Amino acid sequence: MLKYIISICLLFVFVDGFSQEQKKDTLINAKKDSTVYKTNYGLRLGVDISKPILAQFNSSYSGFEIVGDYRINKNFYVAAEIGFEEETTAEDYTNSTAKGNYIRLGFNFNAYQNWLDMNNEIILGYRYGFSLFEQTLNSYTPNVSNENNITDITSGNYFPSNINTTAVTETGLNAHWSEVVVGFRTETFKNFFLTFTGSYKILMSVKDQENFKTLYAPGFNRIFESNTGFGFNYTITYLIPFKKK
Repeated sequence: MLKYIISICLLFVFVDGFSQEQKKDTLINAKKDSTVYKTNYGLRLGVDISKPILAQFNSSYSGFEIVGDYRINKNFYVAAEIGFEEETTAEDYTNSTAKGNYIRLGFNFNAYQNWLDMNNEIILGYRYGFSLFEQTLNSYTPNVSNENNITDITSGNYFPSNINTTAVTETGLNAHWSEVVVGFRTETFKNFFLTFTGSYKILMSVKDQENFKTLYAPGFNRIFESNTGFGFNYTITYLIPFKKK
């Protein structure tokens, strides 16, 4: 009888020990699963390195741009770019230079689901852009040819047109536009980011030079006949962390 009582007691001790071990493992796993990886929130600032690179290969262009964004929540950022551009545009009959300052304001949404403490982004965004600039008509040639590019004697144009090289400048010009932004961003080192974005721009309004259409607006880039344009940015930025959450 004593033998059976001892066996039953040992069985209870074993079962209780096994149960406690199971509970311990469950608590450890639950603790691992509930680990929260906090990420930095703050102001991110940098420069667009594509513009000075482009200037090295294109003597008719120069530009500089500062970029920044601030994180509002997990996937939403307010963003801005401010810069200066100068571009000389050569057409068949005209040569003109536009130069001035611009600003773009808007937001970015991160569509990428990061793992653990990663800080990469797939960017979907919007910007409102405003540019204040001047334009100089450097030279122009009156177009007196017919559609076959032959001098029309009947119109009295017996001699080829001469190039007019008297530069005409008009200041106080401006442009307003909207743009959709897509791109990606990756954290290469702690708080250092590389970003590539492309944008499709729609011109809302532009103040042209008298008797001459604006061909290039700083911040907007080349203005096509459809009043649309394209742009891209390749930036290096640094995050100044204010808090983690």
